[in-house]
Amino acid sequence: MRDQFLPFSAPTIEDDEINEVVDSLKSGWITTGPKVKRFEEEFKAYVGADFAVPLSSATAGQHLIMLALKIGAGDEVITTPMTFASTVSTIVLAGATPVLVDIEPGTLNIDVTKIREKITSRTRAIVPVHFAGQPCDLDPIFQLAREFNLTVIEDAAHAVGTEYKGKRIGSLASVSIFSFHPNKNMTTGEGGMLCTPDEELAEQISLLKFHGMNREAWKRFAAAGTPGYDIILPGFKYNMMDIQAALGIHQLPKLDGFIRRRTQIADCYNREFADLAELALPKLAPYEQRHAWHLYTPLIRIEKLTINRDQFMEELKGRNIGSGLHYKAIHHHAWYREHLPLPPGALPNADYASDRILSLPLFPKMTDEDVTHVVAAVKDVIMKNRR
Repeated sequence: MRDQFLPFSAPTIEDDEINEVVDSLKSGWITTGPKVKRFEEEFKAYVGADFAVPLSSATAGQHLIMLALKIGAGDEVITTPMTFASTVSTIVLAGATPVLVDIEPGTLNIDVTKIREKITSRTRAIVPVHFAGQPCDLDPIFQLAREFNLTVIEDAAHAVGTEYKGKRIGSLASVSIFSFHPNKNMTTGEGGMLCTPDEELAEQISLLKFHGMNREAWKRFAAAGTPGYDIILPGFKYNMMDIQAALGIHQLPKLDGFIRRRTQIADCYNREFADLAELALPKLAPYEQRHAWHLYTPLIRIEKLTINRDQFMEELKGRNIGSGLHYKAIHHHAWYREHLPLPPGALPNADYASDRILSLPLFPKMTDEDVTHVVAAVKDVIMKNRR
């Protein structure tokens, strides 16, 4: 057993990120300032977006897009049950009703073949989640959106650097919302970015993110700025800070390298676990793509073991190997069981995955020895708990 605990995720923060943050602190631009603008432009160029809006989190973007599109009471938004709560809670908080579509067993992405049957006259948007960094099959989703005049809002929280049929997520004819939380493929500590080809929508999100103010606050205090401003509409305080963007400026050029290392680790897991009947490994979709491997999420076939998934995670912890739970299906959480109850068996694939999924350690700083320790620990837990 290894001597030190290995977490399931850890950010790669190096001297250039640290020095840039220190420079921000010394400059006096601590909140939104020129580094946020620089990061916005560089991120926009990286993904190929027409417009990008930096935010305090992906959740902020999910909230603001609902408001900007005036999605509210009486409206329905189609999405997946296998996601973090914010994907669904922001729909609820806007006053709309989330409509859950089951997932594909292998990719854990939304099953696009089951979306049409959930569309009604009240449907306003489809929110696909690129689970673990693998893109959903977007072409049929876009086709449905055109047919029924719906908006596609890509939850790209896992998908910075992901590509679909040769195009980066963020560059397509949809809204895409990214997360830079510390466990993501690149980080700004906390933070997010909303990308869109719609200039008017980008301007509205920009207003909503900062009090409805008609000019960026930092520009009012720059040498060439003037202090006047107007409030165009009631807004929020969802802006990114320069000390966050200082990290992102240096994380972004490293992102492709981070993804290469994540892919190497995922490939090693796939090879080492291929013959274990007790694991259902992540599957790659058949279309052209680049999987960003934000997470590595096998399913524990608990029917073949004497322990359940939570006990499996505890056994790994006892071997100094961390793991994560991404995700318990949203309709299994207490609030949604009470307020949006579903008939038993309505989402069988999500139900199956929710009871069995876990996230194994996957981050660029992992050494080959770390990977070997994870593989050995997983195999040891399985061997000692087989039926």
